[in-house]
Amino acid sequence: MFKFWLFITLLFSLITLPIAAKQATVNSVMQQVDSSDWRVVEAQNILKITLPTGAAYIELNPLLAPTHTKNIKRLAREGFYNGLNIYRFVEGFVAQGGDASGKKVPTQAKKSIPAEFYLTTKKPLAITELDHNDGYAAITGFLNGFAVAQNQHKTQTWQVHCNGIFAMARDNDINSGGTEFYVTIGHSPRYLDRNITVFGRVLEGMEHFNRLERKASGDTPFNLITDIQVLADISGQDNSQFKVMRTDSRVFKALIAARRNRSEAWFIATPNYIDVCAMPIPTERVKLNL
Repeated sequence: MFKFWLFITLLFSLITLPIAAKQATVNSVMQQVDSSDWRVVEAQNILKITLPTGAAYIELNPLLAPTHTKNIKRLAREGFYNGLNIYRFVEGFVAQGGDASGKKVPTQAKKSIPAEFYLTTKKPLAITELDHNDGYAAITGFLNGFAVAQNQHKTQTWQVHCNGIFAMARDNDINSGGTEFYVTIGHSPRYLDRNITVFGRVLEGMEHFNRLERKASGDTPFNLITDIQVLADISGQDNSQFKVMRTDSRVFKALIAARRNRSEAWFIATPNYIDVCAMPIPTERVKLNL
């Protein structure tokens, strides 16, 4: 009996060896991408933030935070942020901007709005799931191009604090946020998940947040915000378009598998695991024919 099982084990190893050898790499998966694997981001859901060293483009997340999305677009359209600044920079953590004085009052938008820490649905909300062994949530994965997490029943869904997310700062009152936004820089402060409303991510221009001044210097304007605009409103001046890989596509799921266990020759150890914030979401600027 022992010899029989030994034979079966060896046979199984020989059968599976070629499959393991052919495990896809990230590069080989990306070569399979076609136009159906991408979605073009709607200009109505993109903020253009003009900073001292250039412009950053933010995709908003209206599904998970509809009220915050509407309010910040109103703030942008009334010019609330013109001449304000990124007044708080914590190395490896966040860059926070808006009205440091707290005295400026919006004319059309609201100063504070109800928190949207997570979306509650009556039925389970389907996402592209990762392994169920995250330390901060029962389930992690991706939805509409954003890294998200869920409760065990999949009836609460929220965007998680990965590098480059866009969120609304608040005081102790959970409903006190409304105008003061921040972008995460460096590590992923997941402990903030479900404590603050996250409602977007940087599509392009992260380097401009990284290059901000760390502290004020004399009377020179400190990290001045020239403007924040809804991209759809300025199409005559800026026709930028961006595409994001569909996170429910076969190619994105193959990318997750390829990154979970890297098969490139350089790698020695492979963990058979990938953290939700370590899985980049392919994003590209659309090349326009002018």
